[in-house]
Amino acid sequence: MAAKYQSCTVAAQRLCVTQPAVTTQIRKLEDQCALKLFKKRGRNIHLTDEGAALFHYAKRIFECEREVEDAIEEMRNLKRGVLRLGTTKTYARYFMPILVTTFHEAYPDIKIHLDEGSSLDMIHSLVALKNEVAIIARAAEDPAVCFIPFSQEELVLILAPSHPLAKKDAVSIRDLAGEPIIMKEVGSGTRRKVNALFERHGCTPNILMETSNAEFIKQLVHQGEGFSFLVKEAVAVELKEEKLATVPLAGEEFYLDVSIAYLKNEHLSRPAQAFLDILLEMAQGKDPQRGLREIMTRMFENWK
Repeated sequence: MAAKYQSCTVAAQRLCVTQPAVTTQIRKLEDQCALKLFKKRGRNIHLTDEGAALFHYAKRIFECEREVEDAIEEMRNLKRGVLRLGTTKTYARYFMPILVTTFHEAYPDIKIHLDEGSSLDMIHSLVALKNEVAIIARAAEDPAVCFIPFSQEELVLILAPSHPLAKKDAVSIRDLAGEPIIMKEVGSGTRRKVNALFERHGCTPNILMETSNAEFIKQLVHQGEGFSFLVKEAVAVELKEEKLATVPLAGEEFYLDVSIAYLKNEHLSRPAQAFLDILLEMAQGKDPQRGLREIMTRMFENWK
């Protein structure tokens, strides 16, 4: 301020301190630098060449300080930041767009990074601090991760319309045991559920192929290469167009539990906490067998 106004008196007035306080601080700075920073002419002071050089850097420092303060304020008010999410490829395609839209409506300045992989991959991504919140099936237990039940997605048996079992009113697991199955990848919640289903009936699935690509699974099933299990929402169009067929499992209700996951003892960033709050609000007072799309559609309408 002294350099800006070329006056210790004016600097003191602007800073709401006494003039001796200003001159004392200037003298201390000159002693610390072992440089003469000001020259006095009459009532005014002028920067020396050394003082002018330091003044140039001082202005940049205070500009950076103001930028830091602005950034802090923006991050506090969710006007800046990054939301790091994890989910499965199926959820990313069929469920996440409306959820991301809901969040973006509320916090348009937050950038969203969406990571995709198996449910197990996403659990590992939380532990590795790559993502903060994940929407996944509970594919494995991890003591560091908190799982909050969110929805249940119906898993349906899919077959080619020409498959002999497609004509039946219902099929048993023993009917399927000898048929080739195209299985979701190890680490997926669907894979875990299907394995448990066959094991419960004392059968072993005849795995023809395993893949994480739901579209590839649907194509293979459509071509008659085998059967599979997928989330109903992921095959809704193909079933409606009769490109695929589905048959109920005899005496079975087959649902995939979808959970909100995050680290138990790790502080969430403000964007992650805001996203989690939206999810928890969605989860309150819902029918546990309502699908994720129905829950999010209702929430989005209320949010709007």
